[in-house]
Amino acid sequence: MVDLLSIERSFIFFPEKELWASPSDGGMKYEDVYLPCADGVTIHGWFIPGSGETVILFFHGNGGNISHRIEKIRLLCYPEISSLMIDYHGYGLSQGQPSEVSCYLDALTAWDFLTQKRGIDPKKIVLFGESLGGAVAIDLGVKKQAGAVVLESTFTNIGEVMSRFVPGIGTFLKGKFNSLPKIPQLKAPLLILHGDQDELVSYELGQKLFDKANEPKEFFTLRDAHHNDTYDVGGRAYFETIQQFIKRYV
Repeated sequence: MVDLLSIERSFIFFPEKELWASPSDGGMKYEDVYLPCADGVTIHGWFIPGSGETVILFFHGNGGNISHRIEKIRLLCYPEISSLMIDYHGYGLSQGQPSEVSCYLDALTAWDFLTQKRGIDPKKIVLFGESLGGAVAIDLGVKKQAGAVVLESTFTNIGEVMSRFVPGIGTFLKGKFNSLPKIPQLKAPLLILHGDQDELVSYELGQKLFDKANEPKEFFTLRDAHHNDTYDVGGRAYFETIQQFIKRYV
C-alpha cells in the first residue's frame, strides 16, 4: 500500500528546526508565543507589535522557518503594522510533524489567538501567504472573514507544481493543497504577486488562481523575479504595492 502521508512529507515539507535569528536582530520588539492546537501539539510564533490597528498573519513557504523571513517582515510591516509569524507543526520550535491537515489547524490556531486572546478585529487582519503558505491563507480565508488576503508566488495545487520536476508524482499530490476550487469562495479583497521568472511555481499557476477569484482583486507581476527573490528584485514597488493595497481595504 502506498503511504500517501510519507509521500506528502517527503516531497512537500522541508522544515528546519534551528532559529537562525530573532526579530530583535532586526531591531524589532517582539513576543514569543506558544499556541496549543486542538490536536495537543503546541506551535511557536512571534508577535511583533506595531503602532497601528492592522495585523498581518504571515504564513511562510515549505522550507526553513520563521527566522528566514525576519527581514521581509521588517521591511513590510515595521513599525506601523503588527505581525504574527507562526511556524507550522515540525518547523522551528513548533512540536509535531507537518501535514496539510496540521497546516490548516495551525492557521486556525493563530487566527483564534489574534481574535480571541488579543481581541483583534477580524477586519483588521491581513492573511499573507507565500508559496505553500498561500494555500494555507486561502483555506483560512474561506473559513474566516479577514480584512484582506495577500498571496505571493502560490499555486493551484501542489500536484501541478511537483509534476514539472517528478513525472507521475502529480497523480498522488494533485488533491493536496488544492486552492483552485477554494479561491472562488474567498470574499476578502485579494492581491496576488508573482514573479514572471518563477522557476518553482510557474507564473501561469498564479494567473489561474487569479482568474478564479472574486472581485475586488489585483494582480502584480514582479518582472524578472524568481521564486525566492521576490522582494529583492521587486524592491520598493513590491512593498509599496502591498502597503497601498492594505491601506485601501483594511
